[in-house]
Amino acid sequence: MRSTPTHHQLLVARLVARTLVSLSALFLAACGQDDGGSAQAPAQMPPAQVTVVTLQPESVVLTRELPGRTSPFLVAEVRPQVTGIVRERLFTEGSHVRRGQALYQLEDAAYRAAVQSAQAAVARANATLESARLNARRTSELAKVNAVSRQDNENAIAALRQAEAELKSSQAALESARITLGHARINAPIGGRIGKSAVTVGALVTANQPAPLATVQQFDPMYVDVTQSASELLQLRREVRAGTLNAAGNLPVTILLEDGTRYGHPGKLTFADLSVDPSTGSFLLRVQVPNPDEWLLPGMYVRAIVSAGERQNAILAPQQAIVRDPKGNASAMVVTADGKVEARAVQASRTVGDRWLIDAGLAAGDRVVVEGLQKIRPGAVVQATEQPAPEKSAAAQPASGKPATAQQAAGKGASGAPAGASR
Repeated sequence: MRSTPTHHQLLVARLVARTLVSLSALFLAACGQDDGGSAQAPAQMPPAQVTVVTLQPESVVLTRELPGRTSPFLVAEVRPQVTGIVRERLFTEGSHVRRGQALYQLEDAAYRAAVQSAQAAVARANATLESARLNARRTSELAKVNAVSRQDNENAIAALRQAEAELKSSQAALESARITLGHARINAPIGGRIGKSAVTVGALVTANQPAPLATVQQFDPMYVDVTQSASELLQLRREVRAGTLNAAGNLPVTILLEDGTRYGHPGKLTFADLSVDPSTGSFLLRVQVPNPDEWLLPGMYVRAIVSAGERQNAILAPQQAIVRDPKGNASAMVVTADGKVEARAVQASRTVGDRWLIDAGLAAGDRVVVEGLQKIRPGAVVQATEQPAPEKSAAAQPASGKPATAQQAAGKGASGAPAGASR
């Protein structure tokens, strides 16, 4: 016997049927959307926006930053030339002294007595000379009338000549005694600043003693002695011979103080040593620097920016355009004429302000990417915008001539750009 469905069962069946119809409609709509979407072509990404700098040839002066020490222009050690007791010191330690200014006074009583004795000897020699002159005159008159023998006349003339020689000897002894007396007052051999005194009043000093009494140094001008590697000199000479570098003339030398500040007076190169120090492989360069305010003192550590030569038609690239891999190899992204990106291996060993001096790999007219490097890859099509020219070009600054430091070569972050570089 068939059972009749209840009212509750009919309601449940109707609800299930409506649910199935709704799900079927949604499924068909979704399938229709998928089919319609697959029929359309995928949207293409627009070309990446990058900023480029067009390289132009420039003339730059290559320089070298070399360490050095200051030394005085003139140095004189004050030593006594006679023996005596120091009676008086006539200068203030650390003050300026003039050439010939009295510095010490020694006890000179014995030397004054020697001068007086020499003066007496001169007076005695004058008297002897006058007597010999009168005797020779009388003998000569008598010899004319044969009143004296010829031998007596010759003896009188010889005595006169001997008296004249004795007078000259006495005069020389007097001059020597006066010089010795003058050495009892010790004078400054040069003008400059005098240091501390090594002796006090009452001290005994001796002639030609090894220890100086004081030292006088001339500070204006001042010497800066710097050292340069012999290998760098050979490299510069090779570049000059190859024609890639013009030898620098008498260009001014910039001095940097120990705290990094620039010294206000430029110097000039006056001397290059003729031999290389075998222990260091370097040779000496001497720079003369004005020092009117005496900012420079002997023994100070400074750095000198010395001109090495001038390079014509040099290529300078912004530092943010040059990237380096972990091995230190440099490269740059260049936008070609058809708007595609090309990777170039470059050689850059010196910096000029905030730019690299390119030795090989880039040429005039190349457009290097300076912003947007993280959005491009070799072969990609890009839309390039020229970077506005700065108000003051770094080309006006001389090339530092320094090799790339470890921070410049490898410490540029994961992307290879310098710290703080705009991408």
